[in-house]
Amino acid sequence: MQLLPALWRQNCVLCADDAGNTALCPACWSDLSRMPDTTCPICALPVNESGTLCGSCLKHPPAYERTLAAYAFTFPLDRLVHAFKYHHQFSLLDTLTAPLIEALQHHPRPDAILPMPLHPWRLRERGYNQSLLLAQHLAHQLKLPLLIHACQRTRATAEQARLSRQQRLDNLRGAFTCDANVQDLHIAIVDDVMTSGSSAQHLAQALKHAGASTVECWVVARALHMR
Repeated sequence: MQLLPALWRQNCVLCADDAGNTALCPACWSDLSRMPDTTCPICALPVNESGTLCGSCLKHPPAYERTLAAYAFTFPLDRLVHAFKYHHQFSLLDTLTAPLIEALQHHPRPDAILPMPLHPWRLRERGYNQSLLLAQHLAHQLKLPLLIHACQRTRATAEQARLSRQQRLDNLRGAFTCDANVQDLHIAIVDDVMTSGSSAQHLAQALKHAGASTVECWVVARALHMR
């Protein structure tokens, strides 16, 4: 009976040391960059004082009302996101979502969770939507409804990571449609990374156009500098 736990032991995804029954060893787990203590409540970029809005959100409020991020998008978290997104490292689900789940214990719950849609062409190419996997895990852990087909990405846009901030905004213009009944609902969008916020902005606009009352964003990682 003592041999059974050993069969489930894993090597750390980052350093290959013994990680027990988790994806990361304790040393690599401690190296993950958490979010700063003071961030803009709308877009989660760093600000000087807790609860204050950043200049961008003051001047041009986005279509979403709040962003919750588990980690800062820096090394080595960026390697984990890449491994999860492109290399089927699904054992990272708990690691990637744990801080979000903890933060949401005392956060007003939305009516439903919506994964960032992936265009069918990109889905066939990759084989899975990483945002859907994250959303399914969060919905199960938090006992919340999951809207899988409520919104669609109707254009196969260029990869956002390769574009400037203005190009990201232009790239996604008109890329989402929402034909589900979300009238007066509070929706949480789930995605792996928020960089400029352009994907969340355009999806939130589609949701608001379909009648959603409140939209917030839950992301694994937030880039702390606009690119």
